[in-house]
Amino acid sequence: MPLGTNRIAESGLPLIHEIGNYDSLGPGTPEIRRGDALRTLVTSLSGFQKEALVSSRRSARTWRMVSDEGKYLNGHDAAPPPLSFLTVGMIASYMNEITALARRDGIEIRHLKLTLDNYYTMTGSMQKRTMVGGAEPVELQVEIDCDLSGGALTQFLMNAVHASPLNGLMRGEHDSLFALSKNGVELAPKKVAKLAAPLLPDPSDAGARAEMTAGGETLLAPLGLTEKKPVQGGTEKAASSLSEHQDRRLNIAATAVLRADGMKEIRQQLYSPHGKEWLFLSEEAEVDGGRGRAPDAASYISAGIGFCFMTQFGRLVPMLGLDLPQYQILQDTHFSLGGASGGTGRAGEADPVETHVYLTTEESDAVAQEMLDLSEQTCFLHAFCRTDLKTKLKTVTKPASTAAA
Repeated sequence: MPLGTNRIAESGLPLIHEIGNYDSLGPGTPEIRRGDALRTLVTSLSGFQKEALVSSRRSARTWRMVSDEGKYLNGHDAAPPPLSFLTVGMIASYMNEITALARRDGIEIRHLKLTLDNYYTMTGSMQKRTMVGGAEPVELQVEIDCDLSGGALTQFLMNAVHASPLNGLMRGEHDSLFALSKNGVELAPKKVAKLAAPLLPDPSDAGARAEMTAGGETLLAPLGLTEKKPVQGGTEKAASSLSEHQDRRLNIAATAVLRADGMKEIRQQLYSPHGKEWLFLSEEAEVDGGRGRAPDAASYISAGIGFCFMTQFGRLVPMLGLDLPQYQILQDTHFSLGGASGGTGRAGEADPVETHVYLTTEESDAVAQEMLDLSEQTCFLHAFCRTDLKTKLKTVTKPASTAAA
């Protein structure tokens, strides 16, 4: 039986829409250090349902997104799971850099389709505090018809991959930084790395006061169940992600094509744990050459990291029987501009993720500190940041006429 009420469906709001009054809500945005700075407010709604407000300092745009889980976590399946958003942001960023690099070098692309597979692991026992989330290398297939071939094409595509701002979180090991508040009182983190900055003011009901701007087309919609494919260590059983001891492998995938109007159309598949397929739209803001009709790559990436971290707090409640009626985070992400799309000519860069955690609980200070430690330890996307990852590239050359057929 799903945990909590289906607040996402009850709201009647689109799953993704723009917010028009963010400046009056209070959380603000961080100063730009590299190329863009984003602040993400994530609030638990009910069960595993969460709401994120993602605001970019560079574009001055704020997007509201919601996330849920499927039967594998006793969710309502009313919105995509957290890992979907990171995968969508990643494939959108790769598309940005490939097309921008082609424009810069005068290379005509007649057909382009990207297929991305992300893999994660969860092993260990929650009761013994040995459960750990992990991240594996990324697999990217590029189906393309352009003026290049052979080694020149491979080098061109690898240059584009390295130009992605997400490269800054993938290459090297980046321990995320945290500040913690319990019932309005700041606590020093116990094991996770402490953020060397003041705790941001509690965002309280900022999300509830957000106002939707007039919408355009639907930016996120379900497409039905993902087709099944074998994944070593994969799962699909109901509540499998709540089992006390786990040894499983997750596979979240996506395909992306560029529409004639410049919008990226992304189909995201959940192979393990098996779940729904979702259609996302993505576009960069005007300041980065787009029209801002849908969330940009960095906004999807930031939402995904925040959603995934918040899910781990939600898992602790039923698995360890903890009191946690309310919890929120404010998360700051700092990315460089794209090496091609931003004209820097360099590999993408990023700072460690900075997260302010606000817990409302009757548990002791020590338990609140442990909740933070365990949530970071089991978060797939904080594992993604602290693991040195590479992108495995596969190229498929296909004439545009064949691809269209």
